[in-house]
Amino acid sequence: MTANPALWSSADIEAATGGKASRAFAVTGVSIDTRTIQPGDLFVALKDVRDGHDFVATALAKGAAAAMVSHRPEGMAADAPLFIVPDVLAGLTDLGGAGRARSRAKVIAVTGSVGKTSTKEMLRIILAGQGKTHAAEASYNNHWGVPLTLARMPQDAEFAVIEVGMNHPGEIEPLARLTRPHVALITTIAAAHLEAFADMNGIAIEKSSLFKGLEPGGTAVVPLGLDQSPLMLHAAKAQGCKIVTFGASPAADWRQKQLSLSDRASATRAVRSGHDILFKVMSPGRHFAMNGLGALAAAEALGLDLAIAATDLGHWTPPSGRGLRERILLDPVENLGFDLIDDAFNANPASLSAALDVLIAACPEDGCGRLAKGRRIAILGDMLELGPTEMDLHRAVAKHPNLSAISVIHCAGPRMRALYDILPRSQRGEWAATAEALASRVRSLVDAGDIILVKGSKGAKVSLVVDAFRKLGQSTAARGIGR
Repeated sequence: MTANPALWSSADIEAATGGKASRAFAVTGVSIDTRTIQPGDLFVALKDVRDGHDFVATALAKGAAAAMVSHRPEGMAADAPLFIVPDVLAGLTDLGGAGRARSRAKVIAVTGSVGKTSTKEMLRIILAGQGKTHAAEASYNNHWGVPLTLARMPQDAEFAVIEVGMNHPGEIEPLARLTRPHVALITTIAAAHLEAFADMNGIAIEKSSLFKGLEPGGTAVVPLGLDQSPLMLHAAKAQGCKIVTFGASPAADWRQKQLSLSDRASATRAVRSGHDILFKVMSPGRHFAMNGLGALAAAEALGLDLAIAATDLGHWTPPSGRGLRERILLDPVENLGFDLIDDAFNANPASLSAALDVLIAACPEDGCGRLAKGRRIAILGDMLELGPTEMDLHRAVAKHPNLSAISVIHCAGPRMRALYDILPRSQRGEWAATAEALASRVRSLVDAGDIILVKGSKGAKVSLVVDAFRKLGQSTAARGIGR
């Protein structure tokens, strides 16, 4: 077996950070978590809920080549391979900057109120078909996630996709300048993180600061047709960069001309420079289709082959927690079960509306359970960080134009109580103060033939409900399963 090539030598890290190695070493990766650390990694002892210095011994015992620390942990052997910096987060940020500086990769940065991770994963698939691609893991999009992603970037990467997020004003610009993208894409603007912003215009302005990091000659990819689109276009023009727009608006450079939603996929006919382009993604959802359109616009800005890009995009499916649809078999012999849509990672009004659209487009199976008809069931947890109007925003879910197509809506959390209390009695299922309480009752909430959506903010912990449903039977990917 060929050993992994060195990613960083101790001399490289010294040059990048100004820190000092206790002895020479080379690392093949960078990690902040001893639970997933691999032999040869540099363990970065960040301080969060726990102090990473408490885990240095564990990291080294698991094969870490060295640890980046601000001081020698108590009881550490004198010959332990340590790299000492004044501040560990600053050291990681400097290392990420050096990783970006030495790379020849074409870089795409992605932000937006909704769809960052899905779009990043679409771009990963598109770019990987046309060159060696590096992309952020999970949702590593904050003040430590972005530098960690850049520090992990292989020197021979040809493309990179960096997800950039925020919770408060002023967070995106430094990350954008660290990333220095060739293409900066905003997926959309929606009501999210309103606790920290006066209104959605403030969110749009913060998201648009991504353009401040663009490389000379870079391209801003901007969604058209939103109330905040003029603000984003103004911000892009202020940077003097190229601008490409996408959306359903007739004025968009990449225009969604036609959208067809099936039970399993979203197929789009788009128009670009007078030419039709057909593509699909393997999940129903207007938001997924629009994310795909933005991803293709970004791919074009890098000069990729669009025919190959559109074909490769057709292999994308949502990751776990972000709309993944799977089959839970209650009786594998008779192939009896229910479908579960796991969208439990996060939620705001826009993403919840889109998730409800996916559920409404899905087709339950009749005549296979205790009940004569299969049902569409929504289990909704609190949407967090919505600010002073949060209760009104939860109640507004009841105004979804096709909500009546959902048979039963169960709710968890004090904010979702506002929705629960105004639902029609015929649709009102159960309410629980916590997702954990609702998870304990899942067996009575489901029948064979049903399709269940679970959606809520990460902090609402509706992933516990997803896990409880999975434990009812045998989980398998829904796509390709016969009925």
